[in-house]
Amino acid sequence: MAKVAIIDYGMGNVRSVHNAVAYCGHDADITRDPQAIRDASHIILPGVGAFGDAMQAIRQPALVETLEHEVRRQGKPFLGICLGMQVLGRSSTEHTLDNGAYQGLGWFDADIVRINPGDAALKIPHMGWNRLTRRRTHPVLQRLRDQDLNFYFVHSFQMHCDRPDDVVADTDYGERITAIIARENIVAAQFHPEKSQDSGIEFLGGFLDWAP
Repeated sequence: MAKVAIIDYGMGNVRSVHNAVAYCGHDADITRDPQAIRDASHIILPGVGAFGDAMQAIRQPALVETLEHEVRRQGKPFLGICLGMQVLGRSSTEHTLDNGAYQGLGWFDADIVRINPGDAALKIPHMGWNRLTRRRTHPVLQRLRDQDLNFYFVHSFQMHCDRPDDVVADTDYGERITAIIARENIVAAQFHPEKSQDSGIEFLGGFLDWAP
């Protein structure tokens, strides 16, 4: 059984993620305590809202240093969800007053940009169910057939990755939208697995079984 730390930094419905993890049969703590994160076998960083607010909350010294140590040095399995995926990039232009960029954690060679579907019928935010196209294999998808890769999205910005090998799956919303990224012990999803019914549970189960 995985012991999961769900990071609570005030930017998301962590309770729904907790309930989904519990449904998968695993033990989870909603926490920002460094010791609880160190004690965990798996770490989940959910998030909804504004990129700048999220980075301000995450960049508390104890939290960011603990995440850097446990994820990037110790190699614990890590899952970012929605905004929790976007903050792994280098920067985002979301809501900057001077056309500058907010700095992310920089764990991926990627930048966060506004979705531009090029079709007035496709509204922003992108909200609803979309089917993914698998670009490569990954353990988090081992329980899912291609016809099951249907997940629930709510977002206005997306990640553009410099390295195509980081992209596990994408989807179409007038343009290709990065849906899952992964490198080494880190995986992240733009969609909400906790809101994606059976497919989301199977995705979370694949992550919680993962031992990179």
